[in-house]
Amino acid sequence: MSKVVKTESSARLPVDHKSLQERLGYTFVKPDLLVQALTHRSHSKKNNERLEFLGDSVLNCTVAEILYERYTDLDEGDLSRVRANLVKQQALYEIAQALHLSDCLRLGEGELKSGGFKRPSILADTFEAIIGAIFLDAGFDASKKVLKKWYSQILEHVDPKTLGKDDKTLLQEYLQGHQLPLPVYNVIATTGVAHNQQFEVECSIPSLKIILNGKGASRRAAEQVAAKNSLEAAQKIVSQSGRQPKKTKATKKKASLITKADPTDDQLNLKLKSE
Repeated sequence: MSKVVKTESSARLPVDHKSLQERLGYTFVKPDLLVQALTHRSHSKKNNERLEFLGDSVLNCTVAEILYERYTDLDEGDLSRVRANLVKQQALYEIAQALHLSDCLRLGEGELKSGGFKRPSILADTFEAIIGAIFLDAGFDASKKVLKKWYSQILEHVDPKTLGKDDKTLLQEYLQGHQLPLPVYNVIATTGVAHNQQFEVECSIPSLKIILNGKGASRRAAEQVAAKNSLEAAQKIVSQSGRQPKKTKATKKKASLITKADPTDDQLNLKLKSE
């Protein structure tokens, strides 16, 4: 009777690892790389931190290439803004959730007790480590194929013209695009004690007869809410009037000076499908 020799590529993996590879769309030649990618530093000395470093570089390069090929009309600044929002922690966390990475993590006892398997930073870092592991296992093209699979889903729900811009920026660009005066913000109320204040800010657009308020835990947050409400009102009024946007060099120059949103803000709600 012939003896069956198990090779490294045919080594048996736990069921959850096999399912993970099916969801990834990639099967590891060296399963130990996947195990290491799923290992948090709290679990053992041989962990995923170095793989995370490698995966971060592969991720940034691949997403840059995807955006360069997909959005031929975007300039360098817009491409950088979109990429920053697609590789930030929240985006990676949502991909990790779709992959059910929390079911596969190897955590130390302390992290397990504190709910580390749900922590966005740990899940996002683990996804980067997996990309780094695929790169070591089969090269750049293999890791790029996996990333393209997931980011093709993401980009179906992304508007590159608005992604990463906060509501104040969107309102300002909208008004400039229609050659309308910029909004004016005023704090009209502040309540609560010093360490727990609530701000109410008024946003007014006299040319459209819009005066709407927003509340938040900071002045900036309240301004954003007021801007969002005002943008919705402005879009409705302008669409009813039939007024068309006008693009000028001055408008483009002004828009380039607007502060972009912090790429660490807010959920993306990417609506990813786990397979």
